[in-house]
Amino acid sequence: MQKETVYGHYCSETTMSGSPLLLMAGADVVEEQRARWERKRSRTAKELLETEHKYLKQLDLVITFFVTILKAKGTLKPAVMETIFGPLESIYSASQVLSLHLERGNLGLGLENFCQKLELYGHYAENLEQANKTLKEQLRKNKSFRRFKKLQETRPQFQGKKLEDLLPLPLQRLQQYKHFLRDLLENTSPDSAEYQKLTKTVKSASEVSQWVQDIVRKRENSLQLLRVQKLLKGRKTQLLTAGRWYIREGWLLVVPSKGKELKRRMFFLFSDIFVATKPCHPLHLLNSNKFACTAVYPLHQCEVDKVFGHTQSQGGLLSLSFPHKTLLLMSSDQQDVNDWYQSLKAAVRRLKA
Repeated sequence: MQKETVYGHYCSETTMSGSPLLLMAGADVVEEQRARWERKRSRTAKELLETEHKYLKQLDLVITFFVTILKAKGTLKPAVMETIFGPLESIYSASQVLSLHLERGNLGLGLENFCQKLELYGHYAENLEQANKTLKEQLRKNKSFRRFKKLQETRPQFQGKKLEDLLPLPLQRLQQYKHFLRDLLENTSPDSAEYQKLTKTVKSASEVSQWVQDIVRKRENSLQLLRVQKLLKGRKTQLLTAGRWYIREGWLLVVPSKGKELKRRMFFLFSDIFVATKPCHPLHLLNSNKFACTAVYPLHQCEVDKVFGHTQSQGGLLSLSFPHKTLLLMSSDQQDVNDWYQSLKAAVRRLKA
């Protein structure tokens, strides 16, 4: 009994005396974490400011040596200026204000104000394709502008860069902002005053970045549709349809229903149709490098199966079933068969969803 009392008294003392130690140890861990956050946050804020200065310096080349002088000279009409440069001056002003806040250590306030200007980057992205077209057009037909551009680009400040190299800079910078802001948020204490401001800015940057990526994807898709349309002989098959997406293309062997020889055909897969083509005669004067469309298969009526090619055997065979036809396609390349199978399956699934 005596032993139990002594033991109980010992445990009680250990628990009571150990508790403050544990609390102190816990407090130390929290402080260490906050110190780590602060170090990383300071490094990110410093890098953001340094890169913002470089970005401003490059934007300044366009504003000072092109926009300001062209406005004064009247070399280009105001509407043409607006098309080529879009909201670049407003983007430049927003970055100047952000830079000033960062220099003064007002990170939260600076980013909160900048958050309201991020939409400019989306509008700039929407305009960029037309800006490039108009720039090319003016260089072709406006001799004085062509001469002016060449002269400005020879200035030492440009370091060999051309106007075409500088115009996409805002979109490149937007991606950098997204990464910087996420790093800052990850290294900001959730109970700090700036956390909510940073959260809002990160959300805005991600939304605008997605907006820009969608614009770029649509533009690239339009170029692919146009490229394939130009590869096809004649105008019978119209590929340039709203909502249609290019997926892939490649050679496959068509297995005939009866004992004829295999036919090598070029196939083009889109989000809603599967197009079979054959090469035009190599000696044809106009169409030697083109393809003649042999069939257009609607994917919403398609069932895709892999007949063989499930194992590591060489090549494989795909079966595409339509209401009035079954298409057997073969390749000696195992990976190629797998890729086509996955692409076709995914396209059909999306269309039927």
